Formats: sequence, C-alpha cells, structure tokens
Amino acid sequence: MTLLTLPLQVNLKHVDLTDEQFYQLCIHNPDLKIERTAKGVLLVMSPVGGENGSQEADFIIDLGIWNRQNKLGKVFSSSTMFKLPGGGDRSPDAAWIERSRWERLPPEQRQKFPPIAPDFVIELRSRTDDLELLREKMQEYMASGVKLGWMFNPQAQQVEIYRQGQEKEVRSLPTELSGETVLPGFVLSVSRFED
Repeated sequence: MTLLTLPLQVNLKHVDLTDEQFYQLCIHNPDLKIERTAKGVLLVMSPVGGENGSQEADFIIDLGIWNRQNKLGKVFSSSTMFKLPGGGDRSPDAAWIERSRWERLPPEQRQKFPPIAPDFVIELRSRTDDLELLREKMQEYMASGVKLGWMFNPQAQQVEIYRQGQEKEVRSLPTELSGETVLPGFVLSVSRFED
C-alpha cells in the first residue's frame, strides 16, 4: 500500500476531505484504487498479480454460488467501496451483506459508497500488502460492525479469522472454514497457496 499525497495547501499535516470530495476523488481517478482509513489517511492500493486475482475470483464465485442457492443477501466484489460507520472508506476483496440490511438502504445510498458495514469480509494479502496495515484494516472492519472476516496470508500459508468481540484465530492451510451463524451452511475448503 502506498500513501497518496495531494498537493493541497489546506493544512501541511493533514488534508480533510468531505465524503463528497472523497467520492469525487475516486470517481475522477478511476485507474486508482483509493481507500481512506477511519483516521482519514488516504491509501492507494497496488494491483494484484495473476495468482492473487485468480484466488480472489474463486472466493467470490464460491460465496456467490452459496448466496444464489440460499438467497440470504448480496455479494460484493473488490471494486465496491463501503462507507464504514467507524469513518473509513474500504473495499474488501469480497463482502456479503444480509438482504434485509441492504434493502433498508435508500436507492441513492446504494448507488454511491454504501454507508454500511458488511456482515462478512474476505481480504487476500498480496505480495505488496503490508501485513500490519492489513491487520489494522481487519480491526477497523470489526470496530465498524463486521461480524466475521477472513484474512488470507499466502506468504505464511495461513488464514486469520476475525469474529465480532473475540480474539482472532489463526489457522494453517489447508483448512476448512465455516460461515458460522453469519453465513449459515457456507463452507470453504482452502488448500495451500501455490508458491
């Protein structure tokens, strides 16, 4: 992850952007994947390589198939930016929101960056992702109300499981993951990542 520096003379230490200004920054720079932490720090995300992109797609496919069979919510790709209740604007690699929560949002809020925390998120660490920054992102999700999150770390052949109000659990790969009560009946078998 790289910080995006904006040449603005507002304040030498910090640039405060309104939600609308941040939205416009993202819309006017479609080639950049920009996120904003709860503290207002802007991050430019590097594109991922082929292996990570393929694995990310597999996770979305598996989640999408489960969701089509159960019709319990909405699945979102890594292109979706969520305006989290904790103040950050984040794009998980995959996300899911329970249907009634999604349907309570007015249509205009669904069109921009939805002001809602997903119920479930997946993050897949790429070679360019700083592990501690990714862990901070997972903690930000939990603080914003995400109920279950999986952070895959191919470099360590592990997955970190984040649950609301609990310590993270770390498992070595291969493993089988359960969607627990958040995604009832969803099971994901994860092999070791290719070196």
